Amino acid sequence: MTALPLSSSLLDAALRGVLLALLLVLTLILGRDRPRLPSARAGVLLALGLCIQVIGSTPMFEASVPRTWQAPFVAVSVGNAVLFWVFVRALFDDDFALRPVHAASWLAVAALAALNCAIVTGSASVLAPVTIIIQRAVPLVFAVLAAMAAASQWRADLVEGRRRLRLFIVATGIGYSLGMLAVRLASPRGQLSGPSATADVAMLLLIVAVVVWRMVRLAGSELFPAAQAPAAIPLLIPDLPPAVAEASPPAPLAPQPPIEAPADPPPPEPGPEPAPDPAEDRLAESLQHAMVVEHAYRSEDLSIATLAARLSVPEYRLRRLINQRLGHRNFNAFVNGFRLAEATAALADSSKRELPVLTIALTAGFQSIGPFNRAFKAATGLTPTEFRKKKLADS
Repeated sequence: MTALPLSSSLLDAALRGVLLALLLVLTLILGRDRPRLPSARAGVLLALGLCIQVIGSTPMFEASVPRTWQAPFVAVSVGNAVLFWVFVRALFDDDFALRPVHAASWLAVAALAALNCAIVTGSASVLAPVTIIIQRAVPLVFAVLAAMAAASQWRADLVEGRRRLRLFIVATGIGYSLGMLAVRLASPRGQLSGPSATADVAMLLLIVAVVVWRMVRLAGSELFPAAQAPAAIPLLIPDLPPAVAEASPPAPLAPQPPIEAPADPPPPEPGPEPAPDPAEDRLAESLQHAMVVEHAYRSEDLSIATLAARLSVPEYRLRRLINQRLGHRNFNAFVNGFRLAEATAALADSSKRELPVLTIALTAGFQSIGPFNRAFKAATGLTPTEFRKKKLADS
């Protein structure tokens, strides 16, 4: 590898120093806001992994350090593709949980990359082409998996600032992964030349700088869900005009707005109440009628788009109403609150004791028994069968 001119070397070193500092700031932000959340933990691991990647991809390091000593750095760098996938899944799914399979995936990818770097590359082994192709396919595979995870959950997010940040992270993260894969495939021995290495760190610096800036501006409660223990489904009557609340049947049970974790600072004192918005009141009225009277939640394919079309309003207005006025962060959780309320009432009804749990779940709008059981236990702390036995015994 050709040595970089002094000015280029200084620029490269400066960019890497700033990038390392920002990655450490990002680590502190993620660890500060919700240290126990899977998304925060995955983000911390990814940020630290990128720190190692930034050091290991330095042109002087790649040119002068023996490949055996580079192996751990290469292992972590390739393993970052797995961490990015896990981070995206955790960031988009508030119910995501870290599992042994995620750690096993990272270990398998890191071990393969370390083996290739230390032993296989440059050897006469017949397995060399196969293992190297697999290693080079890893970023592509996990970038596709990350894109699929983002696409499946992004529209259900009701927090607008978080939606934009998530979209930026996924789009730039996937673009960066695929772009650098292409550059390395075109480089001798998969190593970056001086200019391409500087371009690599500059692109990563730009992405991380935007993410850090946005996360500093976003409150922890906007970016992450609040930690909340399972509890019985509480009664929540949306903030509707009095005439609507009196005319409507009893509102179903639905999750309350999240309770902030004790570590967060207390919210500021509320300011003056905003002036009533007749258009928003009418939309809240229509939403209440659709969900409580027409039981729109029973539709298995209900989405924010289909519900907005049903109410003849733009999607962003409905999203803003459910988030800012009713306090919900995720559309699927909002809808499941109504479904769980109907199922809870049916399970506690002695006249329906012979009705199968599956029938109750499907009638309420759940597509299968598995998601219903998980959602029910998360909301009540009991399985549907346990809940039914307890309620019927009490009656």
